[in-house]
Amino acid sequence: MEPAMYKGSCCDIISWFEDISENASCVQMQTLRRILQLNFAVEYLKKWIGEVNFEDMEDSALESLYTSLVPLASHADFEPYVQRIADGEKAPLITQEPISTLSLSSGTTDGRQKYVPFTCHSSKTTLQLFKLAAAYRSRIYPIKEGGRILEFIYSSKQFKTKGGITVGTATTHYYASEEFKIKQRQTKSYICSPEEVISSGDYKQTTYCHLLLGLYLYDQVEFIASTFAFSIIQSFVSFEEFWEEICNDIRDGTLSSKITIPSVRKAVLDIISVPNPCLAKRVQSKCVELEEKDWLGLIPKLWPNAKYVYSIMTGSMQPYLTKLRHYAGDLPLVSADYGSTESWIGVNVDPCCPPEKVSFAVVPTFSYFEFIPLNRSENEVIGNSAIDDFLEDDPVPLSQVKIGQQYEIVLTTFTGLYRYRLGDVVEVVGFHRNTPKLNFICRRKLILTVNIDKNTENDLQLVVEKGSQILRKSRAELVDFTSHAEVGKNPGHYIIYWEIKGEVEERVLEECCREMDASFVDHGYVVSRRTNSIGPLELCIVEKGTFRKIMENFIANGAALSQFKTPRCTTNQVLLTILNFWTIKRFRSTAYGP
Repeated sequence: MEPAMYKGSCCDIISWFEDISENASCVQMQTLRRILQLNFAVEYLKKWIGEVNFEDMEDSALESLYTSLVPLASHADFEPYVQRIADGEKAPLITQEPISTLSLSSGTTDGRQKYVPFTCHSSKTTLQLFKLAAAYRSRIYPIKEGGRILEFIYSSKQFKTKGGITVGTATTHYYASEEFKIKQRQTKSYICSPEEVISSGDYKQTTYCHLLLGLYLYDQVEFIASTFAFSIIQSFVSFEEFWEEICNDIRDGTLSSKITIPSVRKAVLDIISVPNPCLAKRVQSKCVELEEKDWLGLIPKLWPNAKYVYSIMTGSMQPYLTKLRHYAGDLPLVSADYGSTESWIGVNVDPCCPPEKVSFAVVPTFSYFEFIPLNRSENEVIGNSAIDDFLEDDPVPLSQVKIGQQYEIVLTTFTGLYRYRLGDVVEVVGFHRNTPKLNFICRRKLILTVNIDKNTENDLQLVVEKGSQILRKSRAELVDFTSHAEVGKNPGHYIIYWEIKGEVEERVLEECCREMDASFVDHGYVVSRRTNSIGPLELCIVEKGTFRKIMENFIANGAALSQFKTPRCTTNQVLLTILNFWTIKRFRSTAYGP
């Protein structure tokens, strides 16, 4: 039996989603039943459910039985099964359908890479979500049929496990799938770059070609896109460095010698081989003008027909919004949809909503969703036994979530994950019909702790924003940042690493450091700083290009640029070595006294 999927035309897909949203509770129970019907005989489920016959059970009874027998699980619980699949075992371990492909999660920067099952269902739901999201966007920002997308997409190099399983990022698998081609045909929007550029495996050559082709086809480009906002920023930062070379290629119908991969050279030259001096002159004139304005409004200036910029802009991407708005000028920023390597979760049904306020309507056919209610602890607990300061209640189904409550998402997927704790903290901010609309808050995993303090990624981003406001008054710019809890010294303390653009006086950086230290509001941190059981915050300024070195380290380990996310806190010794080696200035906070 195939999982329930929308199979109609694009013009009907919104009606389909409105219908399943109206009946979200019923659809969820049907989704759970389909997953169990497909996979009831697999080893993992038999371990918990045994030989229970659920075919004649009512949906509500099946839901109750499943959640009472199958325990909540983490990636560690599935890892032995996934490793056996990677090693070539053919028995149905977590899915009845054989798994021939594994994805690498995007959280690979700060630790060991995680394998996640990837099946044809993964590609189908990606196609379905992209078509649905495009339909909602076209209501607000209609685009020309047959138009182009300047999409900064990058495939990573795939490899085989000893059992012959193909491994790569989820985006790499999708870009290589038939569904990716179908998406372009059915949404009638086509990317500027041929497949050879996307799959080159060299992100620098791919970026150059994306920009070159995007400019060559500039009048056809309807919007700018990438998986993560970071990729768009990096592409335009690179453009600032080599725009003159791109102009030369357009003028002469040639291709830079920096493009060395034969298949890429041929594919690109097949498109741009006719010299176009008029276009080159136009681009050059615009770039000279933009340079004088620090590239403010670059996107609408070079792509005048572009309607918006589209990318994931929530969570760890939010700090890049200032720079993205600088490039985008007056163009709307449209936040892309909510998902993970494990499963797509929700669609942005309000494309005109700014990224800081965006929410995502859960698509109830993609997985079976549960939600663990999370409440902040009123009393601090001494020690580090808890992963954060949330108190948990028992999981509830989608139909029982409440507006204003925060939850951790739990997934049961068609791809072999059962009651899987995703680790994402979300808040229910409303409903689309009867399916909840979620606001992403942060990753559940605690990122900064020394003593009894507990600060999440979201807490850190708020603090860094306070410090960077002072920085911006000096006409300087925060390029990127990360942090580390130094516990090897007594007392331990937080270290925040900044890469900045522009000249800044030391007194200003001292003020930034002091402001950030004073801005942590976690009770455990404040008490510990007052008693000196946590030392003064340390601000480290790193050399220009340091975070690019971190990105290149990530890519060198087999990941794709389109999947890169700067770790907001790291214990990775390789990354810390890079950061400390390239640190050029250090400041210690005086917020709690000298």
